[in-house]
Amino acid sequence: MKASAFVYPWDVNEDPRAAARIAALGVEQVTLAAAYHSTRALTPRHPQHRVVTAEYAAVLYPPGGAWQERTLRPYPAGDWAPGDAYGEAAAALADAGLSVHSWVVLAHNSRLGAEHPRTSVVNAYGDRYPWAPCIAQPATRAYLVALAAEAAVRPGAHGTELESLGWCGLAHLHAHDKTGGVGLGEAGQYLMSLCFCPACREGYGRHGLDPAELAAAVRTALEPVWREEPCEPGWAGVEKLLGESTAAATRAYRDESARTLQEEAVAAVRAAAPPGFRVLLHADPVSYHCGANAGVDPAHILSVADGVVVPCTGCPDLLKPFAAQRRGVLAANFTVVTGMGGSPGTLAADTARARDLGANQVRLYHAGLASDADLSAVRDALAGG
Repeated sequence: MKASAFVYPWDVNEDPRAAARIAALGVEQVTLAAAYHSTRALTPRHPQHRVVTAEYAAVLYPPGGAWQERTLRPYPAGDWAPGDAYGEAAAALADAGLSVHSWVVLAHNSRLGAEHPRTSVVNAYGDRYPWAPCIAQPATRAYLVALAAEAAVRPGAHGTELESLGWCGLAHLHAHDKTGGVGLGEAGQYLMSLCFCPACREGYGRHGLDPAELAAAVRTALEPVWREEPCEPGWAGVEKLLGESTAAATRAYRDESARTLQEEAVAAVRAAAPPGFRVLLHADPVSYHCGANAGVDPAHILSVADGVVVPCTGCPDLLKPFAAQRRGVLAANFTVVTGMGGSPGTLAADTARARDLGANQVRLYHAGLASDADLSAVRDALAGG
């Protein structure tokens, strides 16, 4: 199967050996970050540095002039990715014989939430999630769609992978995260991710819900969760806590918001892209799930995008609902960094299992973060496959 490795520009720039080393893994493609959230990353082989601190969510290229008239605009990177860091890395990787696809993180931006608080998700208690832009707000949606088109269609890119193109919610990590003290489960995570900003309050009203009554109902429903009383797994737990009809109405509203945003963003990328440019989404086949892998309806998303990238480390069965559609790129994403929970030693078997479940491509997270031993295991697995 065609394999692609995730890469940051700072893994490549100022390291004359990096591009050839990545190509030697046996991958045909790289998925190179063009817009990325704040992070702290090791660079274990770089000749100039060992730790890169990306202080805030930024574009890793000079943003275009059209943003000057907008209140919401992308932030250029600081000294961790100066100038056109993406373009420099893309050129080096292409010279090494690799097909370069952009990697664009969208609805995950703590600086945006800090500087423009009203863009953030607000939970039923009134707490804001600055890392999670509310995708129902018109101005925020317009920003995300424009960012998707600009960051995806970089010079030399043959395709893109759009991450976090949906509801972000509570669960996605933020700073030094301290939210694991109570096991919220899927139901608690969903209820704590419901947004009550003005746009969402209006949206609930369109779906027959009184937003004030809904917020009160959510707080009441969460009481047994805080007491860690047993709760049914999955959507059945949400229905049990909130009531079937109310739960269904909230999900219908949120699904509608995510679907229409995904449609708009993919259309904008295609309008800006050359012929043959492929648009993939990082996706989860359960539409009410939040996070980097946006919850989607498999049939819908594969009628909109050219394919999906599905998290498969420890859960390859997530491929099945997408495979049932029998269309598009279905890329199984495996973490190959042992220290981050990956298993590069079983990559060959994991890839074979993914192929059996319908995957036709594989993604490797992450070529820059992995140790030498991890990369050696990846080379062996790809050479044997």
